[in-house]
Amino acid sequence: MKLRSPLLSLLPISLVMLSSCESEQARRATASPPAPVPVRIAIVSAEDWPAVYEAAGTVRARTAGSISSRVMGYVQNVSAQVGDRVREGQVLVTLDARELESAVRGAEAGRSEVQSAIPEAESAVAGAKASLDLARATFGRMEDLYAKKSISNQEFDEASARLKGAQANHEMARAKRAQLDSKLAQAGQGVRSATIMQDYSSITAPFSGVVVARSIEPGNLATPGAPLLTIEKDGNFRLEVSVDESRLPSVRMGQAVEVTLEALARKLNARVSEIVPVVDAASRSYVVKLDLPAIPQLRSGMFGRAYFALGSRKVLVAPAAAFVERGQLQSVFVVEDGAARTRLVTAGRRSKESVEILSGLNAGEKIITPVPAGLQDGARLEVRQ
Repeated sequence: MKLRSPLLSLLPISLVMLSSCESEQARRATASPPAPVPVRIAIVSAEDWPAVYEAAGTVRARTAGSISSRVMGYVQNVSAQVGDRVREGQVLVTLDARELESAVRGAEAGRSEVQSAIPEAESAVAGAKASLDLARATFGRMEDLYAKKSISNQEFDEASARLKGAQANHEMARAKRAQLDSKLAQAGQGVRSATIMQDYSSITAPFSGVVVARSIEPGNLATPGAPLLTIEKDGNFRLEVSVDESRLPSVRMGQAVEVTLEALARKLNARVSEIVPVVDAASRSYVVKLDLPAIPQLRSGMFGRAYFALGSRKVLVAPAAAFVERGQLQSVFVVEDGAARTRLVTAGRRSKESVEILSGLNAGEKIITPVPAGLQDGARLEVRQ
């Protein structure tokens, strides 16, 4: 019986493994490298961009009214809710007007009382006028007789006294009638005043707009001057921004300013309408108010930024299509030795097609734009014009 050596037993296995390794190396040697990715490039360059000063602020209504009552009374009805659109003259709050109605009726009763006394006063004036006419005629006859020495001095004096008494009575009657006219005018004024006070029980909108605040409910006591509702006029908004006092020479009335509103994600063209001439001692800034165009989405309280032009400055610029955003990180692909290399960058202001480069790139570097889908770091490139 022959015995086999262990080395001879392992020899076929070693030959198989060696053959397998040689086959794998042959496949790797014959496999073709990945094809270059065709791309277009742009060169990072320095350009003149407008220098701007950025100021943050808040959108506020140019016309806002706080509605309050001019009389004291309990609220019967409130016909407007926050967010409702109201028109000028629309009744918003109604007060309990029973006391005011009673005052109107009392004033009307006083006027009626004066009016009822007028016929009697006019009759008294007419009677006094008749007595005066008789006294004048009698005195005339007495005067003729006295000239002819047909009557005594006593009789002439009595006729003269009766004439003077009739004149006094007539003047008194006319004065009483004039007093009634004055009282009637005063009573009419009292009626008008009471009616106006009664009208104050219906509180109306001073202009068309949107109700933005409500601080009254039915059953509450409305007092003069206490705010009940707040209304903002439609289509009249402005952005109020705080500007450093050092920038005061750069801002002027009527200046065109670009504004961005984050809530609307859009840019607007605004104009400086007011510069508050007082600098806040704590923040060393002053308030500039910018009129905004009328757009339906505007709401007071929105956050916005205003960009005041200060001239121009040199900045590095790259095409917007070259940027890749992953969360908070921004990057571009730089061409190095025919391959794509990822480079993290810090971007600044944006224009329609370009982005300002704050850091991460140098002038003259070549970047890929637009970025092909699926492009990876280290990929070989085929640059096309």
